[in-house]
This record gives sequence, C-alpha cells and structure tokens, in this order.
Amino acid sequence: MKIGELSRRTGVSTRLLRYYEEQGLISPARTTNTYRTYDDRDVARVEQVVGLVRAGVPTRLARVLLDLEDTRADGLAASCTRQVAQMLAEELTGLDERIACLTRSRRTLCEYLQRTEHATAVLEGAHAPALSSAPPH
Repeated sequence: MKIGELSRRTGVSTRLLRYYEEQGLISPARTTNTYRTYDDRDVARVEQVVGLVRAGVPTRLARVLLDLEDTRADGLAASCTRQVAQMLAEELTGLDERIACLTRSRRTLCEYLQRTEHATAVLEGAHAPALSSAPPH
C-alpha cells in the first residue's frame, strides 16, 4: 500500500508518517521508482508508535523501545547499554509522575462534577463508569 492508504488505515497524517520515517520509527520498503510501500506490519508499527507518543514517550525513546521489541520478536535476549537502561528508568519515573498528576486531576474533576446540579445527568452519561469508579482519596 502507499502512504495515503497507510494514513487512512492508521489515522496518522502523511506528514507525520514521513516524520516517523525520518526518526527511524518506521522503515517502508521502496519500489524501483522510489515510492514508499507499506504492509500490515507497518500498520501495526505505526499503531505502536502512536500509542507510545500518546503515552508521552519522546520519539527518540520510542525508537529505542521499538528496537528492543524487534530484538525480542526475533527471539534474541533483550539487551541494552547502561545508558539506554538509565534513559528507560528516567522515562518510567516521568510516566509515574504524569500518572499521579492525571489521577489527581481526574479525582478533582469527578468530585467537582458530583457536587454540581448536573451530577445525575453526567452520571447517566458516558462518564458514569469513570465517576463511579473514582479512585479513593
């Protein structure tokens, strides 16, 4: 498939797909006339990249993680340098901090909504599970 089809299947703009390629996150095959061609593995790879980026992982670190995953998928033991391990540990710390911040924000929103005159309407809507399962204080 061409880049336009990959864009349609993944919901990622062609411009962003080209950026992912520049960053080494995806590696499309090239035809003899130098057109990029993609297959279902590329669709899965783009979905992985999108998931990592949405989680707040920088693209430079996403590449490291995907390379480690590729190594594991090839049946090789996962291995990385101490520097990479340190980067991963720092990213975990950052993720934990963001999760804690999001959890506090979520709790605040739930508490606020439950105190409003619209709480019943909100509870009956799409956020009912989110509000009823608010984490304890």
